[in-house]
Amino acid sequence: MKSFISIITGLFISLFVLVSCSNSNGKADAYGNFEATEIVVSAEGNGKLMAFDVNEGDLLIQNTVVGFIDTIPLGLKRELLLATKEITASKSKGVLSQIKVLNAQKNILNTNKTRIENLLKDNAATQKQLDDVQGELGVIQQQIRNIEIQNAPVIKELKSLDIQIRQLDDQIQKSIIRNPINGTVLTTFTEPQEVTAYGKPLYKIADLSTMQLRVYVSETQLAEIKIGQQVTVKVDEGSGMSSHPGIVTWIASEAEFTPKIIQTKEERVALVYAVKVDVPNEKGSLKIGMPAEMWFNVNE
Repeated sequence: MKSFISIITGLFISLFVLVSCSNSNGKADAYGNFEATEIVVSAEGNGKLMAFDVNEGDLLIQNTVVGFIDTIPLGLKRELLLATKEITASKSKGVLSQIKVLNAQKNILNTNKTRIENLLKDNAATQKQLDDVQGELGVIQQQIRNIEIQNAPVIKELKSLDIQIRQLDDQIQKSIIRNPINGTVLTTFTEPQEVTAYGKPLYKIADLSTMQLRVYVSETQLAEIKIGQQVTVKVDEGSGMSSHPGIVTWIASEAEFTPKIIQTKEERVALVYAVKVDVPNEKGSLKIGMPAEMWFNVNE
C-alpha cells in the first residue's frame, strides 16, 4: 500500500513539474492584428492623366515609372519663357556692347594721359592738356556707370526668367509618376484619362514582405519582453494554426487603455503597452488586419 502511494505521489509531482514548465493556461501571451506601413501616392501636378499603369495587387519596384500627367501646357509656357529670355538677353548684349566701346575709349585716354604726364615732366606738354584728358576719362567712367545702372534691371529679369524656367522643368519632371517604394498596390483611386490635381491621391501601396503585428501586453509582462527578442507568431490556417518567427522591434514607452477590439469589458479598461513585432511574409499568406497570437516561448 505504501509503495502504491509512493508511486501515485511521484506521478503527481512529475505532472506538476511538467505543467509548471509549460504555459500555465495554454493561452498565447498576447493577441493582435497585422498591419503595414501604407503610403498614399499623390499627384504632384495638374492636368489629364495621359498614362497610368497601376492595378490593385501589382508588385511594383521602387522608382518605376507608372504614369505621367499631360505636360503640353508646361512645355508651351517653357518655350514662351525661352523666347522672352532670348529677347531680354539681346537687350543686355546691346548694352554690354556700348560698355565695351566706352572701355576701349577709356583705354585710349589712359594711354594719352600717361604720355602727357611724361611730356609734362620734360616741359613738352601743358597742364591744361592733362586736365582735358582727365576730364574726358571722368565723363567716360560716368557713362559706363550709367549704362551699368540701366542694365541692372535687365540682368535681374534674366535671373527671374532662369528661375521660372527651372520651376517649369521641376514641374515637368514631377509630372512623371514614379513609384516610391518596393511593395504591393493595395488600392487605386483614379483611372487613365481622368483630370487630376496637385495632391490628389492616385494609389495606395505597402511593403508586405515584412508585416508588423501590433499586440498589447500588461505591465507584468514587460519584464518578459525586450526589443530584439525573438518570439513566435501563430495564425489560423485551415483546421489548425501555422507558426512564424517574429522579432520585437518596438515597445511603447507609455501605457494606454486596451483598444475596444478586445472583447471582454474587464480587459478593455486595463492599462496595457503596445508592442510591434516584425514577421517575415515569405509566402504572402499574412494580410493586413489578420488576427494573430504572440508567444514569448518560441518553442510553443
